[in-house]
Amino acid sequence: MPVPVAIAVTLQFLLAAAFLIIPITVWITGGAAQHAAETEVVRQGHPAAVLVRHGIRFKEERWEFALALGIAAVMATLAWLNLTAHRSGRILSWIIEPVVLLAAGTVTAGQVFAARYTQAAFARSDDPAVRDIDTHAVIAAASTEFPSWLRPLVLTRFALTTLGSLLVIILLATPEAGTHFP
Repeated sequence: MPVPVAIAVTLQFLLAAAFLIIPITVWITGGAAQHAAETEVVRQGHPAAVLVRHGIRFKEERWEFALALGIAAVMATLAWLNLTAHRSGRILSWIIEPVVLLAAGTVTAGQVFAARYTQAAFARSDDPAVRDIDTHAVIAAASTEFPSWLRPLVLTRFALTTLGSLLVIILLATPEAGTHFP
């Protein structure tokens, strides 16, 4: 197998794994993180519901969980097709990877910059009291309920979703990769 294809397949399998591990972890620990964040908001003198009212959630919704698992399945399938030199893998990768880059890249960026997103959401609020919430303390409280390895994995998934997807597109377009597919 040519090196460009091997690297592309590895990147696709790694992204599939990240889209599997992160949502399962958040599904299990997100409720506790949400509770910790709400407790911090109440400690600061605000109602716990202020988070949900402003779209700040630390637990997965069912549709988000299903979507992430679907992305994991698609990425693993693409990797398998490319690994086994199935021509459709290369073509589908050229179609799907840009979608992953743009759509999933946008979503994962929101997770990478959660503190900034939360701060911006509160700053736009019509409620002046909400603008005084210490968002860093809220994020820190929620973060204590997630495993310590989750944040680095979220950052890795963001890199794989953006730079990794771009690299897969480029690698599969090389002449050397072309020799792998019949």
